[in-house]
Amino acid sequence: MPDSPTTHTKIDTTDVDNSATATDGMKDGVITCDACPVLCRIRPGQTGACDRYGNMEGILTRMDPMAVMRKVTDGSGKTVPFADAAKWDGTVLRPADTFVTGIGSGTTYPDYKPAPFIVASKHRNVDMVTVVSEGIFSYCGLKAKIDTDRYVGPETAPVRREGEQVGHVTTAEYGSQMLALGGVRHLTGGSKKEGTVTCQTMLELCNGEAVDFTVDGGATLTLQAGKPPIINGLMEERMRVGCGSATIGIFAKQWHGHADEVIVVDDHITGVLSEHQAGRFLGMEPAGLCVRGRRSTPGRYFQVAEPGSGWGGTDVTDPLEIIDRIDAKKAKPGMRLFMVSTTGEDAAYFVLNDELKPEPADMPEYLAMVVDRIGENCEPALTSILFMAGAGGSLRAGVTENPVRLTRSVHQSLTQVTCGGAPVFIWPGGGITIMVDVTRLPANGFGYVPTPAIVAPIEFTLRQDDYAALGGHTKSIRQLEDIDADHLRQEFWPTDTQWPYGEDANEKSTP
Repeated sequence: MPDSPTTHTKIDTTDVDNSATATDGMKDGVITCDACPVLCRIRPGQTGACDRYGNMEGILTRMDPMAVMRKVTDGSGKTVPFADAAKWDGTVLRPADTFVTGIGSGTTYPDYKPAPFIVASKHRNVDMVTVVSEGIFSYCGLKAKIDTDRYVGPETAPVRREGEQVGHVTTAEYGSQMLALGGVRHLTGGSKKEGTVTCQTMLELCNGEAVDFTVDGGATLTLQAGKPPIINGLMEERMRVGCGSATIGIFAKQWHGHADEVIVVDDHITGVLSEHQAGRFLGMEPAGLCVRGRRSTPGRYFQVAEPGSGWGGTDVTDPLEIIDRIDAKKAKPGMRLFMVSTTGEDAAYFVLNDELKPEPADMPEYLAMVVDRIGENCEPALTSILFMAGAGGSLRAGVTENPVRLTRSVHQSLTQVTCGGAPVFIWPGGGITIMVDVTRLPANGFGYVPTPAIVAPIEFTLRQDDYAALGGHTKSIRQLEDIDADHLRQEFWPTDTQWPYGEDANEKSTP
């Protein structure tokens, strides 16, 4: 996505003047912004605390333009507006290939108002409506998925920025460490500085900026959505191919006959080939190299070392440290031992001497090739940032006078929810709790208000007859063609994302 013409500045609440009310009117050219509960009094030519609204010649003006998404029309992977001139009917915005997002649209505050834009369109001869707004979210947070086996900190450890706790380490997933960041407790339940730093952190991560963190008892982190994580100053390159046991299973045949024992070092499950079911299936006998830790099942060991930044996410830098003993009844001089990590970034080859001690040796070319293949099968390490929020009263009231009907409509899949046009995951259970990958939104799609809270776009798309049935604000519906397109921000719809009305984004459109 191209960059937005407007970028967000550092959050600062020190100069917010909210002593006035929305009914004070203009004094000395000062106007009161009613877009959020702060009610900033804005002097001529200045903007409010959030930088989203300004006083332009006595008129409260949105400073960043509203974003609309344009569908691909030429099949080349790029949108070429009006490329099909023979079918263009002269309208600036064509309903068939235009989707209005909540980015730059404005809010429903003070809650009783209909959404800023309730836009009618027609899709395959069906009358549709998209309700467009920007939600002011206090109940919101981020889930950060960090593709690495390296130790970032103990589970539940505080995650800090500028000394303030902005989240915590949560349960690790397969090949990834996970953080929970933000949330209402940090935004509003602590000190003013904690809330401000938390809001700043969430805003920057949502808008694709890099942010530095420290973890109590753990690592230093630099995280940026869609980019490799930086852990203790080192950039991660690979996500592991699997745990030690899985790696054994994948590559057992390729190692068989080229090593008498293979040990795959992993903080989760360390694999030992000759004991593993894969080795037994290939006819291997246990080689007598006993690793420390807790045996789970044959050839699979837990807790061979402490977590760390060494081999396979352990604190081991010398892989021989995990060998507890060598059974002289099974091991023999000349036995070939190959040790490797789950990413292939660390590998070593040894031969047992006459005293059954492993001695370093040159790695055979074939085994080196398999090490490269492990690396080839590792996906690039990335940081994923998912924004999670609950669409509550004010948002739903902007859609309908009977908010529970909107909730039911969403869970019945009659209403499709998007965030800046991006598809969202709807959590089951009560309410409308959404989760969205921030990289799927146009650049700088998120904002803030200094209450503090995050401002995020949200759209509800459904049939017009369904909208009327749920008690929607039908009198506020406007046609897409009636929206002033002169100052809109037009974005290209990503070709790998389904168009909100159901068909592929690059399907040929008709007016």
